[in-house]
Amino acid sequence: MKLNSKHSSNLVLKFYPLTPERWKDFEKLFGANGAYGGCWCMWWRLKRSEYEIQKGAGNKKAIKKIISSGTIPGIIAYDNDAPVGWCAIEPRESYALLENSRVLKRIDHEKVWSVVCFFVDRKYRRKGVTEKLLEAALTHAKKNKAKIVEGYPIDSKNTPSAFAWTCFASAFRKVGFKEVHRGSPTRPIMRYYL
Repeated sequence: MKLNSKHSSNLVLKFYPLTPERWKDFEKLFGANGAYGGCWCMWWRLKRSEYEIQKGAGNKKAIKKIISSGTIPGIIAYDNDAPVGWCAIEPRESYALLENSRVLKRIDHEKVWSVVCFFVDRKYRRKGVTEKLLEAALTHAKKNKAKIVEGYPIDSKNTPSAFAWTCFASAFRKVGFKEVHRGSPTRPIMRYYL
């Protein structure tokens, strides 16, 4: 299943859900370090103590098991055949850390899908890839009958982009997300109603 982006840019990307057939591409994109210091996109899924114990190889094994089970944990962006970006999106209950967060706690009882993480190849940063990934994530969520998609970006000019794996609020605004709650000065909860 190919997901197209309508975001305007000279860069033409293709988007696909991360399935077992795309594992090698995911592994290539994340590199030897597992994207952000051995995370392998497991940060939001585990208690802190569990995460620290399995950081690196353990996280890689855990995300591969999730993907092998048939769960689609997100979307991969491609430039031709090269994987260049990642966006994690699933129902909110998939993310234990998010469910237990005080700052990003649920604001109501609505069923939501959550966009929790991005990773973009260094050569493709600052080219609108995160906005395109967000659009593809919305398309994916809609195909899976989601009604609401939430994001938890950083809203601070003082945060280096290397530490903004949840993305910046400005990217969410460009795609049409609206702020619905703010539990701290720099961490809004933003929603897109499908």
